Amino acid sequence: MKKTATAILCLSLLSVPVCAQGLRVIPQNQPQRAVQQQRQTVGDQLQKLLVAESAISSLYVDETDESSLVENAIIGMLKDLDPHSTYLTPEENDKSNETLTGSFDGIGVQFNMIEDTLLIIQPIADGPSEKAGIMAGDRIVSVNDTAIAGVRMSQENIMKRLRGPKGTHVKLGVVRRGVRDVIEFNVVRDNIPVNTVDAWYMMNPTTGYIKVSSFGATTVDEFEEKLSDLQSRGATSLVLDLQGNGGGLLMAAVGIANEFLKRDQLVVYTEGRRSPKSGYLADGRGRFRDGRLVVLIDEYSASASEIVSGALQDWDRATIIGRRSFGKGLVQRPVEFHDGSLIRLTVAKYFTPVGRCIQKPYGKDVDYGEDILERLHHGELTNADSIHFPDSLKYSTMVSHRTVYGGGGIMPDIFVPLDTTRTNQYYRDVTAKNVTLQTAFQYTEKNRRQLQRRYPDFESFNAQFECGKDVMDMFLAKAKDLKVEYREDQYKHCLDIFKVQLKAMIARNVWGLNGYYRIIQTLDDTVQRAAKYCETGE
Repeated sequence: MKKTATAILCLSLLSVPVCAQGLRVIPQNQPQRAVQQQRQTVGDQLQKLLVAESAISSLYVDETDESSLVENAIIGMLKDLDPHSTYLTPEENDKSNETLTGSFDGIGVQFNMIEDTLLIIQPIADGPSEKAGIMAGDRIVSVNDTAIAGVRMSQENIMKRLRGPKGTHVKLGVVRRGVRDVIEFNVVRDNIPVNTVDAWYMMNPTTGYIKVSSFGATTVDEFEEKLSDLQSRGATSLVLDLQGNGGGLLMAAVGIANEFLKRDQLVVYTEGRRSPKSGYLADGRGRFRDGRLVVLIDEYSASASEIVSGALQDWDRATIIGRRSFGKGLVQRPVEFHDGSLIRLTVAKYFTPVGRCIQKPYGKDVDYGEDILERLHHGELTNADSIHFPDSLKYSTMVSHRTVYGGGGIMPDIFVPLDTTRTNQYYRDVTAKNVTLQTAFQYTEKNRRQLQRRYPDFESFNAQFECGKDVMDMFLAKAKDLKVEYREDQYKHCLDIFKVQLKAMIARNVWGLNGYYRIIQTLDDTVQRAAKYCETGE
Protein backbone atom coordinates (compact mmCIF):
# COMPACT_ATOMS: atom_id res chain seq x y z
CA MET A 1 0.00 0.00 0.00
CA LYS A 2 1.36 3.43 -0.95
CA LYS A 3 2.38 5.63 1.94
CA THR A 4 1.56 9.31 2.24
CA ALA A 5 4.27 11.86 2.83
CA THR A 6 2.75 12.81 6.18
CA ALA A 7 2.91 9.31 7.49
CA ILE A 8 6.58 8.90 6.61
CA LEU A 9 6.99 5.24 7.48
CA CYS A 10 6.01 5.68 11.15
CA LEU A 11 9.31 7.43 11.81
CA SER A 12 10.02 7.99 15.47
CA LEU A 13 10.07 11.53 16.86
CA LEU A 14 12.16 11.54 19.98
CA SER A 15 11.22 14.11 22.58
CA VAL A 16 14.50 13.38 24.39
CA PRO A 17 16.77 11.73 21.81
CA VAL A 18 20.03 9.90 22.17
CA CYS A 19 22.78 12.05 20.70
CA ALA A 20 25.71 10.74 18.71
CA GLN A 21 27.77 9.95 21.81
CA GLY A 22 24.92 7.94 23.36
CA LEU A 23 24.05 10.57 26.00
CA ARG A 24 20.41 11.21 26.83
CA VAL A 25 19.83 14.93 26.95
CA ILE A 26 17.24 16.29 29.39
CA PRO A 27 16.36 19.98 29.07
CA GLN A 28 16.81 22.03 32.23
CA ASN A 29 13.87 24.07 33.50
CA GLN A 30 14.49 27.74 34.23
CA PRO A 31 14.02 28.92 37.83
CA GLN A 32 10.56 30.38 38.44
CA ARG A 33 12.01 33.80 39.36
CA ALA A 34 13.91 34.00 36.07
CA VAL A 35 10.75 33.15 34.12
CA GLN A 36 8.79 35.89 35.93
CA GLN A 37 11.51 38.46 35.31
CA GLN A 38 11.62 37.56 31.63
CA ARG A 39 7.84 37.93 31.30
CA GLN A 40 7.97 41.35 32.95
CA THR A 41 10.72 42.49 30.57
CA VAL A 42 8.77 41.28 27.52
CA GLY A 43 5.64 43.03 28.78
CA ASP A 44 7.49 46.32 29.24
CA GLN A 45 8.95 46.19 25.73
CA LEU A 46 5.61 45.25 24.18
CA GLN A 47 3.96 48.19 25.91
CA LYS A 48 6.70 50.47 24.54
CA LEU A 49 6.06 49.22 21.01
CA LEU A 50 2.29 49.73 21.31
CA VAL A 51 2.72 53.28 22.64
CA ALA A 52 5.06 54.15 19.75
CA GLU A 53 2.64 52.85 17.11
CA SER A 54 -0.31 54.58 18.76
CA ALA A 55 1.56 57.89 18.99
CA ILE A 56 2.57 57.79 15.31
CA SER A 57 -0.92 56.90 14.05
CA SER A 58 -2.61 59.49 16.30
CA LEU A 59 -0.21 62.43 16.36
CA TYR A 60 2.05 62.32 13.30
CA VAL A 61 1.77 65.38 11.05
CA ASP A 62 0.84 63.42 7.87
CA GLU A 63 -1.48 60.51 7.20
CA THR A 64 0.09 57.14 7.88
CA ASP A 65 -0.65 53.59 6.76
CA GLU A 66 -0.95 51.66 10.01
CA SER A 67 -0.56 48.26 8.32
CA SER A 68 2.71 49.41 6.75
CA LEU A 69 3.91 50.74 10.10
CA VAL A 70 3.29 47.37 11.74
CA GLU A 71 4.83 45.38 8.88
CA ASN A 72 7.93 47.57 8.84
CA ALA A 73 8.27 47.18 12.61
CA ILE A 74 8.13 43.40 12.28
CA ILE A 75 10.69 43.44 9.46
CA GLY A 76 12.92 45.68 11.56
CA MET A 77 12.76 43.30 14.52
CA LEU A 78 13.73 40.34 12.32
CA LYS A 79 16.51 42.17 10.45
CA ASP A 80 19.15 41.74 13.14
CA LEU A 81 18.34 38.13 14.10
CA ASP A 82 19.58 35.70 11.42
CA PRO A 83 19.46 35.51 7.60
CA HIS A 84 16.44 33.21 7.47
CA SER A 85 13.94 34.65 9.97
CA THR A 86 11.59 36.46 7.59
CA TYR A 87 8.17 38.10 7.30
CA LEU A 88 5.85 37.06 4.46
CA THR A 89 2.81 38.97 3.24
CA PRO A 90 -0.36 36.91 2.59
CA GLU A 91 0.47 36.81 -1.14
CA GLU A 92 4.07 35.75 -0.52
CA ASN A 93 2.89 33.11 1.94
CA ASP A 94 0.44 31.60 -0.55
CA LYS A 95 3.09 31.51 -3.28
CA SER A 96 5.74 29.94 -1.06
CA ASN A 97 3.38 27.19 0.02
CA GLU A 98 2.72 25.88 -3.48
CA THR A 99 5.95 23.90 -3.86
CA LEU A 100 5.69 22.62 -0.28
CA THR A 101 2.06 21.48 -0.36
CA GLY A 102 2.63 19.90 -3.76
CA SER A 103 -0.23 21.42 -5.74
CA PHE A 104 -2.18 24.50 -6.81
CA ASP A 105 -5.34 25.18 -8.82
CA GLY A 106 -4.80 26.23 -12.44
CA ILE A 107 -4.84 25.22 -16.10
CA GLY A 108 -1.94 22.74 -16.02
CA VAL A 109 0.80 23.75 -18.45
CA GLN A 110 4.58 24.03 -18.49
CA PHE A 111 5.46 27.31 -20.18
CA ASN A 112 8.07 29.95 -20.85
CA MET A 113 7.67 33.66 -21.58
CA ILE A 114 9.24 34.32 -24.99
CA GLU A 115 9.22 37.91 -26.24
CA ASP A 116 6.28 38.75 -23.88
CA THR A 117 4.23 35.81 -25.14
CA LEU A 118 3.30 32.74 -23.10
CA LEU A 119 4.58 29.72 -25.03
CA ILE A 120 3.40 26.26 -23.98
CA ILE A 121 6.27 23.80 -23.57
CA GLN A 122 3.98 20.94 -22.63
CA PRO A 123 0.49 20.57 -21.18
CA ILE A 124 0.59 18.48 -18.01
CA ALA A 125 -0.50 14.92 -18.77
CA ASP A 126 -4.23 14.41 -18.16
CA GLY A 127 -4.45 18.01 -16.92
CA PRO A 128 -7.20 20.50 -17.77
CA SER A 129 -5.37 22.11 -20.71
CA GLU A 130 -4.54 18.76 -22.33
CA LYS A 131 -8.16 17.66 -21.90
CA ALA A 132 -9.31 20.86 -23.58
CA GLY A 133 -7.03 20.24 -26.58
CA ILE A 134 -4.15 22.65 -25.95
CA MET A 135 -0.88 21.41 -27.42
CA ALA A 136 2.86 21.93 -26.99
CA GLY A 137 3.97 24.92 -29.06
CA ASP A 138 0.68 26.80 -28.65
CA ARG A 139 0.88 30.48 -27.64
CA ILE A 140 -1.71 31.87 -25.24
CA VAL A 141 -2.50 35.42 -26.37
CA SER A 142 -5.65 36.23 -24.38
CA VAL A 143 -7.35 35.23 -21.12
CA ASN A 144 -11.09 35.86 -20.80
CA ASP A 145 -10.93 38.21 -23.80
CA THR A 146 -8.09 40.27 -22.26
CA ALA A 147 -4.90 40.38 -24.33
CA ILE A 148 -1.80 39.14 -22.51
CA ALA A 149 0.60 39.06 -25.48
CA GLY A 150 2.24 42.15 -26.90
CA VAL A 151 1.06 44.35 -24.02
CA ARG A 152 4.05 43.97 -21.66
CA MET A 153 1.91 42.41 -18.95
CA SER A 154 3.95 41.06 -16.02
CA GLN A 155 4.26 37.31 -15.59
CA GLU A 156 2.75 37.63 -12.11
CA ASN A 157 -0.31 39.36 -13.56
CA ILE A 158 -0.67 36.70 -16.24
CA MET A 159 -0.47 33.93 -13.62
CA LYS A 160 -3.21 35.58 -11.56
CA ARG A 161 -5.49 35.50 -14.60
CA LEU A 162 -4.74 31.87 -15.42
CA ARG A 163 -5.07 30.51 -11.91
CA GLY A 164 -8.27 30.27 -9.97
CA PRO A 165 -10.39 27.93 -7.82
CA LYS A 166 -10.86 24.35 -8.95
CA GLY A 167 -13.96 23.95 -11.12
CA THR A 168 -14.00 27.51 -12.46
CA HIS A 169 -13.79 28.22 -16.19
CA VAL A 170 -11.29 30.34 -18.11
CA LYS A 171 -11.47 31.22 -21.82
CA LEU A 172 -8.10 31.14 -23.58
CA GLY A 173 -7.23 32.59 -26.96
CA VAL A 174 -4.50 30.47 -28.57
CA VAL A 175 -2.33 30.98 -31.64
CA ARG A 176 -1.21 27.71 -33.22
CA ARG A 177 1.34 27.32 -35.98
CA GLY A 178 -0.35 26.50 -39.28
CA VAL A 179 -3.77 27.82 -38.15
CA ARG A 180 -4.68 31.29 -39.41
CA ASP A 181 -7.20 32.37 -36.79
CA VAL A 182 -6.98 32.51 -33.01
CA ILE A 183 -8.44 29.33 -31.48
CA GLU A 184 -10.62 29.67 -28.38
CA PHE A 185 -10.53 27.04 -25.61
CA ASN A 186 -12.74 26.84 -22.54
CA VAL A 187 -10.59 25.27 -19.81
CA VAL A 188 -11.96 24.07 -16.47
CA ARG A 189 -9.35 24.74 -13.79
CA ASP A 190 -8.30 21.80 -11.65
CA ASN A 191 -5.80 20.80 -8.99
CA ILE A 192 -2.33 20.75 -10.56
CA PRO A 193 0.46 18.70 -8.95
CA VAL A 194 3.86 20.30 -8.36
CA ASN A 195 6.44 17.61 -9.05
CA THR A 196 9.75 17.66 -7.17
CA VAL A 197 11.50 14.78 -8.98
CA ASP A 198 12.69 16.32 -12.26
CA ALA A 199 14.37 13.34 -13.89
CA TRP A 200 15.10 9.64 -13.53
CA TYR A 201 16.83 7.26 -15.92
CA MET A 202 19.36 4.42 -16.18
CA MET A 203 22.92 5.76 -16.49
CA ASN A 204 24.18 2.28 -17.38
CA PRO A 205 22.69 -1.25 -17.10
CA THR A 206 23.06 -1.33 -13.29
CA THR A 207 23.05 2.34 -12.18
CA GLY A 208 19.93 4.44 -11.79
CA TYR A 209 19.79 8.22 -11.51
CA ILE A 210 17.18 10.38 -9.75
CA LYS A 211 17.21 14.19 -9.57
CA VAL A 212 15.21 15.74 -6.73
CA SER A 213 14.77 19.50 -7.23
CA SER A 214 13.13 20.31 -3.86
CA PHE A 215 11.57 18.62 -0.83
CA GLY A 216 7.79 18.94 -0.75
CA ALA A 217 4.74 17.04 0.44
CA THR A 218 4.84 14.64 -2.53
CA THR A 219 8.59 14.06 -2.73
CA VAL A 220 8.71 10.71 -0.92
CA ASP A 221 5.90 9.23 -3.02
CA GLU A 222 7.45 10.55 -6.23
CA PHE A 223 10.87 9.20 -5.27
CA GLU A 224 9.56 5.74 -4.40
CA GLU A 225 7.69 5.51 -7.70
CA LYS A 226 10.80 6.41 -9.70
CA LEU A 227 13.06 4.18 -7.60
CA SER A 228 10.75 1.19 -8.13
CA ASP A 229 10.82 1.84 -11.88
CA LEU A 230 14.62 1.92 -11.93
CA GLN A 231 14.93 -1.19 -9.77
CA SER A 232 12.60 -3.02 -12.13
CA ARG A 233 15.03 -2.13 -14.91
CA GLY A 234 18.00 -3.59 -13.05
CA ALA A 235 19.34 -0.73 -10.93
CA THR A 236 21.53 -2.02 -8.11
CA SER A 237 23.42 1.28 -7.71
CA LEU A 238 21.85 4.70 -7.41
CA VAL A 239 22.91 8.31 -7.96
CA LEU A 240 20.76 10.79 -6.01
CA ASP A 241 21.27 14.26 -7.45
CA LEU A 242 20.65 17.11 -4.98
CA GLN A 243 22.68 19.74 -6.84
CA GLY A 244 20.92 23.09 -6.69
CA ASN A 245 18.24 21.70 -4.36
CA GLY A 246 17.50 24.50 -1.89
CA GLY A 247 15.54 22.34 0.53
CA GLY A 248 11.93 22.30 1.68
CA LEU A 249 10.03 20.21 4.20
CA LEU A 250 11.92 18.51 7.02
CA MET A 251 9.73 15.41 6.95
CA ALA A 252 10.36 14.97 3.23
CA ALA A 253 14.11 14.99 3.91
CA VAL A 254 13.67 12.50 6.74
CA GLY A 255 11.57 10.30 4.47
CA ILE A 256 14.17 10.26 1.70
CA ALA A 257 17.01 9.50 4.14
CA ASN A 258 14.88 6.70 5.57
CA GLU A 259 14.93 4.96 2.18
CA PHE A 260 18.63 4.22 2.69
CA LEU A 261 19.19 3.77 6.44
CA LYS A 262 18.77 0.89 8.88
CA ARG A 263 16.32 0.75 11.73
CA ASP A 264 16.94 3.21 14.60
CA GLN A 265 19.71 5.08 12.79
CA LEU A 266 19.42 8.79 13.60
CA VAL A 267 18.67 11.00 10.59
CA VAL A 268 18.92 14.47 12.14
CA TYR A 269 18.35 16.27 15.42
CA THR A 270 17.50 19.85 16.30
CA GLU A 271 18.31 22.02 19.28
CA GLY A 272 17.68 25.65 20.23
CA ARG A 273 17.57 27.97 23.22
CA ARG A 274 13.88 27.24 23.80
CA SER A 275 13.77 23.99 21.83
CA PRO A 276 15.14 20.91 23.58
CA LYS A 277 16.95 18.32 21.51
CA SER A 278 14.66 16.22 19.35
CA GLY A 279 15.47 13.89 16.51
CA TYR A 280 14.16 11.46 13.92
CA LEU A 281 15.08 7.79 13.52
CA ALA A 282 14.80 5.58 10.44
CA ASP A 283 12.35 2.68 10.70
CA GLY A 284 14.40 0.16 8.70
CA ARG A 285 11.82 -0.30 5.94
CA GLY A 286 13.49 1.79 3.24
CA ARG A 287 13.64 0.45 -0.30
CA PHE A 288 17.37 0.95 -0.95
CA ARG A 289 19.16 -0.01 2.25
CA ASP A 290 21.76 -1.96 0.28
CA GLY A 291 23.59 -1.24 -2.93
CA ARG A 292 26.07 1.44 -3.90
CA LEU A 293 24.73 4.93 -3.28
CA VAL A 294 26.13 8.28 -4.44
CA VAL A 295 24.71 11.68 -3.48
CA LEU A 296 25.57 14.78 -5.52
CA ILE A 297 25.70 18.22 -3.90
CA ASP A 298 27.02 21.67 -4.76
CA GLU A 299 27.23 25.12 -3.24
CA TYR A 300 23.48 25.65 -3.80
CA SER A 301 22.35 22.45 -2.08
CA ALA A 302 20.80 23.61 1.18
CA SER A 303 18.67 22.76 4.21
CA ALA A 304 16.79 19.50 3.56
CA SER A 305 19.44 18.49 1.00
CA GLU A 306 22.07 18.85 3.70
CA ILE A 307 20.02 16.82 6.18
CA VAL A 308 19.92 13.92 3.70
CA SER A 309 23.54 14.11 2.57
CA GLY A 310 24.83 14.70 6.12
CA ALA A 311 22.96 11.70 7.53
CA LEU A 312 24.07 9.36 4.75
CA GLN A 313 27.68 10.53 5.08
CA ASP A 314 27.70 10.20 8.88
CA TRP A 315 26.42 6.61 8.69
CA ASP A 316 28.89 5.74 5.89
CA ARG A 317 25.91 4.84 3.74
CA ALA A 318 26.69 7.03 0.73
CA THR A 319 29.62 8.61 -1.04
CA ILE A 320 29.07 12.36 -1.36
CA ILE A 321 30.41 13.87 -4.59
CA GLY A 322 30.59 17.54 -5.59
CA ARG A 323 31.35 20.72 -3.67
CA ARG A 324 30.59 21.95 -0.14
CA SER A 325 26.89 22.61 0.31
CA PHE A 326 25.35 25.98 1.14
CA GLY A 327 25.16 25.64 4.94
CA LYS A 328 21.53 26.41 5.88
CA GLY A 329 20.73 24.53 9.05
CA LEU A 330 18.20 26.77 10.80
CA VAL A 331 14.76 25.51 11.83
CA GLN A 332 11.94 27.98 11.14
CA ARG A 333 8.62 27.88 12.97
CA PRO A 334 5.69 29.71 11.34
CA VAL A 335 3.94 32.36 13.44
CA GLU A 336 0.68 33.12 11.62
CA PHE A 337 -1.38 36.31 11.69
CA HIS A 338 -5.10 36.74 11.10
CA ASP A 339 -4.64 38.27 7.62
CA GLY A 340 -2.70 35.28 6.24
CA SER A 341 0.73 36.81 6.69
CA LEU A 342 3.30 35.10 8.87
CA ILE A 343 6.73 35.19 10.41
CA ARG A 344 9.13 32.35 9.78
CA LEU A 345 11.08 32.51 13.01
CA THR A 346 14.28 30.55 13.59
CA VAL A 347 13.88 28.47 16.77
CA ALA A 348 16.62 25.82 16.50
CA LYS A 349 19.51 24.47 14.43
CA TYR A 350 19.92 21.21 12.54
CA PHE A 351 22.68 18.78 13.51
CA THR A 352 23.85 15.66 11.67
CA PRO A 353 24.00 12.34 13.56
CA VAL A 354 27.62 12.85 14.66
CA GLY A 355 26.83 16.36 15.93
CA ARG A 356 27.90 18.60 13.06
CA CYS A 357 25.94 21.85 12.91
CA ILE A 358 24.76 22.30 9.32
CA GLN A 359 24.40 26.08 9.62
CA LYS A 360 27.34 28.16 8.40
CA PRO A 361 28.41 31.21 10.43
CA TYR A 362 26.31 34.40 10.34
CA GLY A 363 26.26 37.69 12.20
CA LYS A 364 27.35 41.32 11.95
CA ASP A 365 30.94 40.45 11.08
CA VAL A 366 29.99 37.92 8.37
CA ASP A 367 28.94 38.87 4.83
CA TYR A 368 26.44 36.03 4.62
CA GLY A 369 25.00 37.00 1.25
CA GLU A 370 28.41 37.03 -0.44
CA ASP A 371 29.58 33.67 0.92
CA ILE A 372 29.38 31.78 -2.39
CA LEU A 373 31.23 34.55 -4.21
CA GLU A 374 33.87 34.53 -1.47
CA ARG A 375 34.32 30.78 -1.92
CA LEU A 376 34.96 31.36 -5.62
CA HIS A 377 37.46 34.14 -4.93
CA HIS A 378 39.30 32.02 -2.37
CA GLY A 379 39.51 29.08 -4.77
CA GLU A 380 37.32 26.70 -2.78
CA LEU A 381 35.03 26.01 -5.75
CA THR A 382 37.87 25.36 -8.19
CA ASN A 383 40.75 23.83 -6.24
CA ALA A 384 40.63 21.21 -3.48
CA ASP A 385 44.03 22.35 -2.17
CA SER A 386 42.53 25.69 -1.16
CA ILE A 387 40.14 24.05 1.34
CA HIS A 388 41.44 23.86 4.91
CA PHE A 389 39.66 23.04 8.17
CA PRO A 390 40.96 23.38 11.73
CA ASP A 391 41.17 20.25 13.88
CA SER A 392 38.32 21.59 16.03
CA LEU A 393 35.93 20.95 13.12
CA LYS A 394 36.89 17.28 12.71
CA TYR A 395 34.30 14.58 13.39
CA SER A 396 34.30 10.80 12.92
CA THR A 397 31.62 8.91 11.02
CA MET A 398 29.47 6.41 12.88
CA VAL A 399 30.58 3.16 11.23
CA SER A 400 34.04 3.37 9.67
CA HIS A 401 35.19 6.37 11.75
CA ARG A 402 36.31 8.35 8.73
CA THR A 403 37.08 12.03 9.27
CA VAL A 404 34.37 14.46 8.17
CA TYR A 405 34.19 18.19 8.79
CA GLY A 406 31.76 20.59 10.39
CA GLY A 407 31.77 24.36 10.28
CA GLY A 408 28.74 24.79 8.04
CA GLY A 409 27.51 22.82 5.05
CA ILE A 410 28.43 19.26 4.06
CA MET A 411 31.91 18.70 2.66
CA PRO A 412 31.90 15.98 -0.05
CA ASP A 413 34.01 12.84 0.06
CA ILE A 414 35.03 13.38 -3.56
CA PHE A 415 35.59 16.96 -4.64
CA VAL A 416 34.66 17.99 -8.21
CA PRO A 417 35.94 21.46 -9.10
CA LEU A 418 33.87 24.05 -10.90
CA ASP A 419 35.32 24.36 -14.41
CA THR A 420 35.57 28.08 -15.17
CA THR A 421 37.62 27.60 -18.35
CA ARG A 422 34.68 26.48 -20.48
CA THR A 423 32.94 29.84 -20.63
CA ASN A 424 33.84 33.38 -21.69
CA GLN A 425 32.24 36.79 -22.15
CA TYR A 426 30.36 35.78 -25.31
CA TYR A 427 28.89 32.78 -23.50
CA ARG A 428 27.80 34.99 -20.59
CA ASP A 429 26.20 37.50 -22.95
CA VAL A 430 24.33 34.75 -24.80
CA THR A 431 23.12 33.29 -21.52
CA ALA A 432 21.98 36.67 -20.16
CA LYS A 433 19.85 37.25 -23.27
CA ASN A 434 18.38 33.69 -23.27
CA VAL A 435 19.62 33.19 -26.84
CA THR A 436 19.92 29.40 -26.52
CA LEU A 437 16.45 29.06 -24.99
CA GLN A 438 14.78 31.22 -27.61
CA THR A 439 16.60 29.52 -30.48
CA ALA A 440 15.49 26.10 -29.23
CA PHE A 441 11.86 27.26 -29.04
CA GLN A 442 12.04 28.80 -32.51
CA TYR A 443 13.59 25.65 -34.00
CA THR A 444 11.11 23.36 -32.24
CA GLU A 445 8.12 25.43 -33.29
CA LYS A 446 9.24 25.33 -36.90
CA ASN A 447 10.21 21.62 -36.94
CA ARG A 448 8.09 19.91 -34.25
CA ARG A 449 6.14 17.63 -36.59
CA GLN A 450 9.23 16.76 -38.59
CA LEU A 451 11.12 15.92 -35.37
CA GLN A 452 8.31 13.68 -34.14
CA ARG A 453 8.09 11.86 -37.47
CA ARG A 454 11.82 11.37 -37.85
CA TYR A 455 12.47 10.47 -34.21
CA PRO A 456 9.53 8.45 -32.81
CA ASP A 457 11.02 8.43 -29.30
CA PHE A 458 13.67 10.14 -27.23
CA GLU A 459 16.17 7.30 -27.64
CA SER A 460 16.32 7.72 -31.41
CA PHE A 461 16.53 11.51 -31.10
CA ASN A 462 19.36 11.29 -28.58
CA ALA A 463 21.30 8.83 -30.73
CA GLN A 464 20.85 10.52 -34.12
CA PHE A 465 20.08 14.23 -33.79
CA GLU A 466 22.90 16.76 -34.00
CA CYS A 467 22.74 20.53 -34.08
CA GLY A 468 23.96 21.23 -37.59
CA LYS A 469 24.55 24.39 -39.60
CA ASP A 470 20.83 25.20 -39.82
CA VAL A 471 20.46 25.25 -36.02
CA MET A 472 23.64 27.22 -35.42
CA ASP A 473 22.79 29.78 -38.12
CA MET A 474 19.47 30.29 -36.37
CA PHE A 475 21.36 30.65 -33.07
CA LEU A 476 23.71 33.31 -34.46
CA ALA A 477 20.82 35.21 -36.06
CA LYS A 478 18.93 35.24 -32.76
CA ALA A 479 22.04 36.45 -30.91
CA LYS A 480 22.41 39.26 -33.46
CA ASP A 481 18.73 40.22 -33.10
CA LEU A 482 19.20 40.44 -29.34
CA LYS A 483 22.24 42.72 -29.71
CA VAL A 484 24.86 40.20 -28.54
CA GLU A 485 28.25 41.30 -29.84
CA TYR A 486 29.75 38.52 -31.96
CA ARG A 487 33.20 37.30 -30.93
CA GLU A 488 34.27 34.57 -33.36
CA ASP A 489 37.06 33.02 -31.30
CA GLN A 490 34.88 32.93 -28.18
CA TYR A 491 31.94 31.49 -30.15
CA LYS A 492 34.13 28.68 -31.49
CA HIS A 493 35.52 28.01 -28.00
CA CYS A 494 31.99 27.42 -26.68
CA LEU A 495 30.50 25.85 -29.82
CA ASP A 496 30.32 22.29 -28.46
CA ILE A 497 28.61 23.55 -25.29
CA PHE A 498 26.08 25.55 -27.31
CA LYS A 499 25.27 22.47 -29.40
CA VAL A 500 24.64 20.30 -26.35
CA GLN A 501 22.51 22.99 -24.70
CA LEU A 502 20.44 23.50 -27.83
CA LYS A 503 19.90 19.77 -28.29
CA ALA A 504 18.90 19.43 -24.63
CA MET A 505 16.39 22.27 -24.85
CA ILE A 506 14.90 20.94 -28.07
CA ALA A 507 14.51 17.58 -26.32
CA ARG A 508 12.81 19.32 -23.41
CA ASN A 509 10.33 20.99 -25.76
CA VAL A 510 9.37 17.65 -27.30
CA TRP A 511 10.07 14.99 -24.66
CA GLY A 512 10.07 16.90 -21.35
CA LEU A 513 12.54 17.38 -18.52
CA ASN A 514 13.73 13.78 -18.46
CA GLY A 515 15.06 14.13 -21.99
CA TYR A 516 16.58 17.51 -21.19
CA TYR A 517 18.58 16.23 -18.23
CA ARG A 518 19.82 13.13 -20.01
CA ILE A 519 21.48 15.36 -22.60
CA ILE A 520 22.56 18.39 -20.58
CA GLN A 521 24.23 16.24 -17.94
CA THR A 522 26.86 15.15 -20.44
CA LEU A 523 28.30 18.60 -19.57
CA ASP A 524 28.02 18.05 -15.80
CA ASP A 525 31.40 16.93 -14.45
CA THR A 526 29.86 15.92 -11.11
CA VAL A 527 27.32 13.61 -12.75
CA GLN A 528 30.00 12.11 -14.97
CA ARG A 529 32.28 11.57 -11.97
CA ALA A 530 29.42 9.80 -10.18
CA ALA A 531 28.83 7.52 -13.16
CA LYS A 532 32.49 6.54 -13.16
CA TYR A 533 32.46 5.91 -9.41
CA CYS A 534 29.42 3.63 -9.67
CA GLU A 535 31.14 1.58 -12.36
CA THR A 536 34.61 1.35 -10.85
CA GLY A 537 34.31 2.31 -7.17
CA GLU A 538 37.03 4.90 -7.71
